[in-house]
Amino acid sequence: MPNPFNQQIIDEFRARHGKVGGYFEGARLLLLTTTGARTGNPHTTPVGYYPDGGDRVVVIASAGGAHRHPDWYRNLVAHPRVRVESGVFTYDAEAVVLKGSERDRLFARAVEADQGWAQYQAKTDRVIPVVALREIPRDGPPHVNAGSTGEALRIIHDAFRRELALIREEFAASGSSLGAQLRVNCLSLCQGLQRHHAGEDLGLFRVLADGRPGLTPVLDRLRVEHERIAVLVGELRRVVGERPADPARALPEVVRLTEELEAHLSYEEEQLIPVLEAAATP
Repeated sequence: MPNPFNQQIIDEFRARHGKVGGYFEGARLLLLTTTGARTGNPHTTPVGYYPDGGDRVVVIASAGGAHRHPDWYRNLVAHPRVRVESGVFTYDAEAVVLKGSERDRLFARAVEADQGWAQYQAKTDRVIPVVALREIPRDGPPHVNAGSTGEALRIIHDAFRRELALIREEFAASGSSLGAQLRVNCLSLCQGLQRHHAGEDLGLFRVLADGRPGLTPVLDRLRVEHERIAVLVGELRRVVGERPADPARALPEVVRLTEELEAHLSYEEEQLIPVLEAAATP
């Protein structure tokens, strides 16, 4: 039977495109749907995650330090193909249980970001598993959890806003050194922005340019802003990639990127969402 507490989070997560309140407010959450090891039925669970760059994220089967692996972990061991909902996108993924030095390295990275993981490990004799969820490529564009192109644009933008706000909070708590997970979070954000803007330049903007010649000045401005943001992204990547990286140098780059990106996103929403919504209206 569904866990009532989990179901409340699932319902709110889906209704608000990845945002939840209460205890998990501001946390990085995803919805993980596994296939029951014994029943074969689908089971959806809210799970915290860490970005890992590229096309995968990492989840940790802590179960709060319980002596028994969580059900979702036993399910994905039996059936490694899973479904992931990020709040914006839904995709199939392959679950890979990490072993040996790779598991230890990623668990240590998580502990550096949040000592709670070490406390969970200290409570149990089992080695807490670390699992990578690698997105399985699909034909065509990604599946966005939205009812229209205008809504899709807005919720993608909001996801970038939330991630930037979270990264700024992580910088504020980082002290004098830049942790490995925070570095990965920054680089994953940069990669996501680059992909999103490249997709707009090659897809959405071309479609709008062909069908709406009057939007040419708007689209030209947005493309120029993409180039300017790419410069800021490149600078953030450079500073974060330094060894050792200095949070005092990296944080101003995050702030600059946040301010420039917010202005860009707001202008794009103001100019394009009404056009996209009008096109979707019968």
